[in-house]
Amino acid sequence: MEHHLILRVVTKMLVGPILLYALYVQFHGDFGPGGGFQAGVIFAVAFILFGLVFSLRQLRKLVPDWVVHQLVALGLLLYAGTGVLTLFLGGNFLDYNVLADVAYQGQHWGIIAIELGVGITVFAVMLSIYYAFAGRPPQLDDKDW
Repeated sequence: MEHHLILRVVTKMLVGPILLYALYVQFHGDFGPGGGFQAGVIFAVAFILFGLVFSLRQLRKLVPDWVVHQLVALGLLLYAGTGVLTLFLGGNFLDYNVLADVAYQGQHWGIIAIELGVGITVFAVMLSIYYAFAGRPPQLDDKDW
C-alpha cells in the first residue's frame, strides 16, 4: 500500500478535520444534535481511516490495545462515577441538579461529564471491534477445502 501516495496524503489531510468535527459534536451535544455516541463514532472513524490506509500495525503503534482497553474502562467509570457522585451529594443517581449551586449549571456539567464518558467508551469499543475484525486471518470458504 506504500505506493498510494495520494491516498496517504489525503488521509493525513482528513484525519485532523474529522477529529475536530468529533470534538465539536461532543461538546455541542448538550445544545443541539449530537453528543457522546455520535462523537465517539466519528472519532473512531478517523483512526479507522488511518488504519485502513496506513495499516493495522501502524494504528496499533499509535493506539495500542492496552490503551483501548483502558479507555473503555475510563469512559464507563466517568459515566458511573458521575451518577455515584450525585448520590453522595444527596440526589438520585444521575440527578445533575446537585452538581452545582444553580440547577441549570449542574445539569450542564452533568451532561458534559456523561456525554464525555459515553464518547470515550464508544470510541474505544469501535476501535476494539475494528482491531478484532481487521486482525483476524482470512477465513477459508467451503470451496477452498
